Amino acid sequence: MDEPEKIPLSALQHWHYCPRQCGLIHLEQVFDENVHTLRGQAVHARVDKPGVETAKGVRVERAMPLWHDALGLVGKSDVVEFLSGGVPYPVEYKHGSRNKAADIAACDDIQLAAQAVCLESMLGKPVGEGAIYYATSKRRRVVPVTAQLRADVAQTAQAIRQMLASGKLPPALEADQAAKRCKACSLLERCQPVAARADFAAARAALFNPDA
Repeated sequence: MDEPEKIPLSALQHWHYCPRQCGLIHLEQVFDENVHTLRGQAVHARVDKPGVETAKGVRVERAMPLWHDALGLVGKSDVVEFLSGGVPYPVEYKHGSRNKAADIAACDDIQLAAQAVCLESMLGKPVGEGAIYYATSKRRRVVPVTAQLRADVAQTAQAIRQMLASGKLPPALEADQAAKRCKACSLLERCQPVAARADFAAARAALFNPDA
């Protein structure tokens, strides 16, 4: 039996944020930087370096390779803490505040859950929860790895795999979602160049003609 095509763990977060963004990155292999992506890179500067240490009696492993053969997932953790009995506890690092809107926070949750199911498959230990650390707040948000999240991981991986197989870029978001998500996306100009230029023109007009 052929193994499924490998899907990066980060792609699950991209898909839940915006399927078209996921397609641009993982199908068309394009990526642009903006202030949000640069802040994210700064947050990951330390945890992206592989290493193992002990903090307060807990073994902590950074940039640990992760995979799940049955689901075809591959990637690496930010941090995995090994609790009593060797139970792994994944911690995903994100820039921004812990007080994210629920729908945006859910995009982070799916990525963490994917790490959890990978760790379970690799190590044979149950992973009931993990946490997302938000750099601006400097606080964690605990995420229970529920049955629904586990199902979402499998369904999302399959949806991404179908997109890659089809070679077709998903459509842009509907207006209600786009209003909240597109402006923060570094790929807006590639995705919707007309909208991006219109936003720039409006911002320029407000700057140079404040009384207009």
